[in-house]
Amino acid sequence: MLETGTKAPEFCLPNQDEVEICLRDLKGKWIVLYFYPKDNTPGCTTEACDFTAQMPDFDGLNAIILGVSADSPKKHQNFIAKQNLGLTLLSDEATTMMQDYGVWQLKKNYGKEYMGIVRTTYIINPKGEIAAGWENVKVRQKRKKEGVAYEIVHVEEVKKELQELQASL
Repeated sequence: MLETGTKAPEFCLPNQDEVEICLRDLKGKWIVLYFYPKDNTPGCTTEACDFTAQMPDFDGLNAIILGVSADSPKKHQNFIAKQNLGLTLLSDEATTMMQDYGVWQLKKNYGKEYMGIVRTTYIINPKGEIAAGWENVKVRQKRKKEGVAYEIVHVEEVKKELQELQASL
């Protein structure tokens, strides 16, 4: 997990349309950068749909949302079309960016160990610094308080943090 206040690692990756997106070209904007394991899987689809639904709010906060996985640009195109997403998805098939951001980690599942993407979200400020981060993200969490059930939605947490960061400037 990258520390708040540190410079965000540079990146240049192709998006779903094979257009190269570089951090240096986004200076001056807020960036919500989220890393997810795989297109068209339940949690990843929920997260992408949640971010798409909240895009007008993030646009109003001068923030760009970028999703990153190891899927190819072609798989991203299919995911966007199938789910009617409005996001820009970056393809890091070599996992270089994911390693730079500390999200390519050893994982365990059913006793097997393998390298994979740990669901992580960062907010990068207009100066190119890490302003906030979440690791091992749960897209939606069911909770109970005083007998009342409620749900925590990760995208809502990110939006609230972004609003607070901007208000503190």
